[in-house]
Amino acid sequence: MTVMTAHATTEPDDRRHELAAFLRSRRERISPEQAGLPRGRRRRTPGLRREEVAQLSAVGVTWYTWLEQARPIQVSPQVLDALAAALLLDPTERTHLFALAGQSDPHPETPCPTVTPALRQLLDQLEPVPAAVQNSRYDFLAYNRTFGRLFCDLDALPREDRNSLWLAFTDEDFRAAVTDLPEVLRSLAGKLRAAMAEHLAEPAWKALLHRLQDASPEFREIWARHDVVDQSGRTKLIRNAKVGLLRLEHTNLYLGPQSGPRLVTYVPLDEASRAGVERLRALILAEERRADDQRAEEVPAHAAEGADGPPAAQGAAAVRAAQEDGAFAAV
Repeated sequence: MTVMTAHATTEPDDRRHELAAFLRSRRERISPEQAGLPRGRRRRTPGLRREEVAQLSAVGVTWYTWLEQARPIQVSPQVLDALAAALLLDPTERTHLFALAGQSDPHPETPCPTVTPALRQLLDQLEPVPAAVQNSRYDFLAYNRTFGRLFCDLDALPREDRNSLWLAFTDEDFRAAVTDLPEVLRSLAGKLRAAMAEHLAEPAWKALLHRLQDASPEFREIWARHDVVDQSGRTKLIRNAKVGLLRLEHTNLYLGPQSGPRLVTYVPLDEASRAGVERLRALILAEERRADDQRAEEVPAHAAEGADGPPAAQGAAAVRAAQEDGAFAAV
């Protein structure tokens, strides 16, 4: 009986300690400037202080301190939602937070706070230059039209597959676009290993690693070498399925600490490549117009079967809704 009782309490204790460690790690990686707070002169704590997280989340300092101390206290989904926003968690980290707390996420599709509306607008304004926001685990958090079709059709993939390493080791379209695939695979695996040193205990990172190892013997062989590679940009030759060979300069522009999210740009290095990305954008826009026209033709026909309201108005509303859905799908 004693053994069963000890076993029964192990999982809640483990969850509380894992939650506490996760919160501390996320708090320590965020600078006051990222959170919109003044740095001050005598800051010794890396990242934010506990009282600053409590202030940003509108919770008591003592309560938040107990949470980081793994004390047996209850935390509501509303408080977790506030903590996720204050700590600038990306979607995967947000899911992990709710899982550790044993709560259901009331807003599972909440956008990543680091991808602000202004940043999304910047991605669009950079077109035709392909650009994306990527976290340190190489998930694509947001991207513009030309990036979404640069290697493969990212919009057609499940959200969990929109990851550079997963695509490079498992997606045939992505692999076909990479002209120097063996070198890129070695580089990506080395970059992941270097970045993972700060995230060894985090389930989201371990899940990605296990998924890659299960899916790709090629990844397992390269990973076993223990090579590490830095995050510097480089020239890339990409064979796009629609416009041919593109010579692009890959640059990382960090949005915070180097372990955090970054803006990734692929700037054309010659006139042929610039013309190529402009042609790619034109093809994508033409596809969007055809899809909008098709939806506009289909909706009035459906409305005539008994839906309320004038068919023309319904068609226009449907087109606007479809456009909004398309914009969200590019996240």
